[in-house]
Formats: sequence, structure tokens, C-alpha cells
Amino acid sequence: MSDYPERVLVTKIGFDGHDRGSRVVASYLRDAGMEVIYTPPWQEIDAVINLVIEEDIEVIGVSSLATDHLILPDLMSALSDADLGHVQVVVGGIIPAPEHAALRKVGISGIFGPGTASEEIVARVHELALKARSERGSLMETT
Repeated sequence: MSDYPERVLVTKIGFDGHDRGSRVVASYLRDAGMEVIYTPPWQEIDAVINLVIEEDIEVIGVSSLATDHLILPDLMSALSDADLGHVQVVVGGIIPAPEHAALRKVGISGIFGPGTASEEIVARVHELALKARSERGSLMETT
């Protein structure tokens, strides 16, 4: 167990406005005791980066139903450029299986398709938040 609740941002980047799934996942995480910042659809990467900094986010959950997962390499680059490489990113929604390897290659830590059990999502996000804390602590010790 951690000393304070996990800090999670649930968002939709790009042009997809379908947000029902992301709202459901946000409620799963809140019910599990996590602090969840939820954004409306159509976020830009710069706005997401600003929220990560302002809210001390450990895990970003991105919802994709209309190929918005293709923007994730740009998000990962922006996180790295902002010295936020410790922040973990997961994606959920409709992500074709052949694209999973490319997402993992750019650093996506979890991919959740339709029907993923809420317990699996909560457990993975918790695990990733702890990883983010550990990596952030290591970064802070070296600076």
C-alpha cells in the first residue's frame, strides 16, 4: 500500500469524442481510492503535459476508439521532452492487435481492450503508479 493515493489522468487526445468508456474507467479508479483527474474529449498533447505537471500525475490513461492511439508516440515524446519519462501511459479502447507491439515499443505500459475486467485495470494502474514513484525518486536522487 502507498502513503498517498495514486494520481491518474484519464483523457482523450485527438478528435475522437466518444468518452463513455473513459468515464467508466475513471469511476473504477476512483472507486479503488485513486485520485483521478478526468478531462473532456479533444485534448491536445500540450494541455495533457501541463496537467501532468500541475497535478503531479503518475499514470495517464488514454481512451481511443477512432485511431487516436496513433497519436501516442507524440505524447511519449512530449513526456520525454518535458523530463516526465517516469510517468506511465496506458491506453484503452479499440486498438487493433497488430498495432500493440508498436505502442509498447514507444513505451506504452498497458493496453486494455473492450471487456477488460475492472480489477485488471485497477491492479495494473496501481502497479504502474508505484513504478512511476520509484522512477521519479531515482531521477530526483541523481539531480
